[in-house]
Amino acid sequence: MSAKPAVELFTDGACSGNPGPGGWAFILRHPASGKETERSGGEARTTNNRMELMAVIEGLSTLSRTSLVDLHSDSQYVLKGLQEWLESWKKRGWRTADKKPVKNEDLWRRLDELKSRHEIRFHWIRGHQGHPENERCDELAVLAARQMQDSSPK
Repeated sequence: MSAKPAVELFTDGACSGNPGPGGWAFILRHPASGKETERSGGEARTTNNRMELMAVIEGLSTLSRTSLVDLHSDSQYVLKGLQEWLESWKKRGWRTADKKPVKNEDLWRRLDELKSRHEIRFHWIRGHQGHPENERCDELAVLAARQMQDSSPK
């Protein structure tokens, strides 16, 4: 039986307006092999929180094997959601503590399913503070958001 492969996942989302054109990006690094993957994408009308969630969803979706994932994000929304809020939301039928529907429930459900496949360790990065992978993800996400803005009907 082989041990879970260890990977590092760096993510970021961006939005021009909230809602507005948005982008997501991730860097997935396999330290054992030195392999690294960058991907990004976007949506024409979305929110920053949705793009932050999509970055993690897309990154985890690329993993073909159950892995030990070190997730690095500058989004407290994503990290607290995964670590603190998700289980409570599920117990309450996807309702918040004040009985309101969970925002972005569709993405949280996808993320919950992906989370169940992996062992995830969470790392908060302060955004826009010179962290190389966070800066690169931000650059890719902003570019994707701009491409969505440029391609949307005027």
